[in-house]
Amino acid sequence: MWLFAMFDLPVMTKEDRRRYTRFRKTLLNEGFSKLQFSVYARYFPSEEVALPYKKRIREQLPPEGNVRLLAVTEKQFGKQEVFCGRKPRKAEAEPDQFMLF
Repeated sequence: MWLFAMFDLPVMTKEDRRRYTRFRKTLLNEGFSKLQFSVYARYFPSEEVALPYKKRIREQLPPEGNVRLLAVTEKQFGKQEVFCGRKPRKAEAEPDQFMLF
């Protein structure tokens, strides 16, 4: 499954910008990748694996603004259409699995 984090946060004051940056860095530190401005996503092998990440993101929510977390299956994610200008582009691929012994 893919977990999307989408957000609109205020950036009017210096403190707003700090909170925005802190939240964005939280997502990056949790392994999310930027898909578009204020849209980040990360692949998880199952919903159970994603639960602790969701919890940590909730703990870092700024006091103002809008944040949405959306989980989609690999099949749903694969149906998206991605364009750069008018040229189609391939969507992000599922990351390779690592095996630990």
